[in-house]
Amino acid sequence: MNLRISLLLTGLFLALGFYSFGQTPVHINGVFPKLTVISDDVTAKRTETGIGALMAWANKLWMVGYVAHIEGNGIGLYEISEEMTMRKHPESVTGTYANRMVHQPSNQAVIGPHIISVHGNVRTFKDLARHRLTATFSHLTKPDSLVYFLTMEGLLFEANVHTLQSKQVADLVTEFYGKSYETLKKQGIYIHFKGGYCANNRVIVANNSYQNEDYMGKLKGGRLAEWNGKKWTVLDSTAYVEVNGKPNDIYGNGIWATGWDRASVKLMFYSPAAGQWRTYRLPKGSQAWEHAWNTEWMRIREAQTERFLMDVFGIFYELPVMAYGGNMLSIKPVCNHLRVIPDFISWRGMFVMAGDQIDNAVGQPQSNLLFANIDDLWRMGKPSGSGAVWRDTPVKAGAVSDPFLMNGFDKKTLHLRHDSDKAVTFTIEVDLFGDGRWVAYQQMTVPAKGYRFHVFPDGYSAQWVRVTVSQAATVSAQFVYN
Repeated sequence: MNLRISLLLTGLFLALGFYSFGQTPVHINGVFPKLTVISDDVTAKRTETGIGALMAWANKLWMVGYVAHIEGNGIGLYEISEEMTMRKHPESVTGTYANRMVHQPSNQAVIGPHIISVHGNVRTFKDLARHRLTATFSHLTKPDSLVYFLTMEGLLFEANVHTLQSKQVADLVTEFYGKSYETLKKQGIYIHFKGGYCANNRVIVANNSYQNEDYMGKLKGGRLAEWNGKKWTVLDSTAYVEVNGKPNDIYGNGIWATGWDRASVKLMFYSPAAGQWRTYRLPKGSQAWEHAWNTEWMRIREAQTERFLMDVFGIFYELPVMAYGGNMLSIKPVCNHLRVIPDFISWRGMFVMAGDQIDNAVGQPQSNLLFANIDDLWRMGKPSGSGAVWRDTPVKAGAVSDPFLMNGFDKKTLHLRHDSDKAVTFTIEVDLFGDGRWVAYQQMTVPAKGYRFHVFPDGYSAQWVRVTVSQAATVSAQFVYN
């Protein structure tokens, strides 16, 4: 090989960080084939192979895979080195896991049913390994020694991070629905808990049950609920998939929860200064997620120090952690995508996205990671989507919709319709700064049982937009951003 070309290639490998002692790990656009997790099950139980959680810990990148319904073999706990070599850990257990947290008081990391010391020593919560673990989070009263584990079936456990002993503290299916798991299935409610979090003296959990009857408006299977240690309170009855926040008083301890209904994505925000939850609405980037099973953990994560990203319904958002004056600072869309991303994290300067890519319907179940720079997200699909603040919703005269995100999209159109025998006047209001101060933008009168649309001028934007109505009617107000 020409010496000049050889030196150029060597320099390129060094610059990319993939050249090590004469060996170059094969990669294609940030994907390393050798890091694929593959089901080696040759029986009929080979179903799904996703990567449920990632953790940067003990000088390694840790990941835990999952199969569907704890059926299958060959998937478990993996550790990846800086040389991009992967080892399946001897403590590995095959199961359905998508939980992780750093337990700061004991200086240990939890991922799946495992707990890892700062030196990389792995232990396993044996009693929890046969449960579908979806979230691990701080304990309400004994955070120094205990953590909570939430299962997809709605069982809440507390576990000791030192002794690894655990006990069940709640059955949320019975608590929220008053019926058995099997009875709910016959009614069309398939329990599918996803997110859990603890802060501000409350435990918050999310169940994203959502089927055909939910979409048709005949059923409300999902739940967002909180617990103060004595009483559970249901906050909303639709699908919710994630709960997270920044547990630090300097930021006001805001809490976010993401979910959806047939109209749009819902973002719930708990403001400690206001002492209440507030509801916001966002567009759906794609309806490919319009089912409980299709979501596969759309997460809110601290992607870098004090930098949160939210992935929901095919759109990534910047999520400012600060809550000034009790108000959530405005979020901003980053990109559209179709990748199923059960988790994402920063590791050794790279932004790493987990995947859930092939099940038995399209081949041998397998998934891999995508290594990138966090700024590469902005090179993905331009933000677009649609969503309603009301969708064939009966409202009273003077009703005010939830705020709908306006910031960060190019072309914006509003579609209005109603079923009243009389004309209905809709007032469009905007919140310019995201501080809750609304100003009138325009009024639109829609004729009896009629329809009108409004195209916002190119370049026009505000943080949030909402709609009010002059009289009672069944109305729809749909925003389309493209």
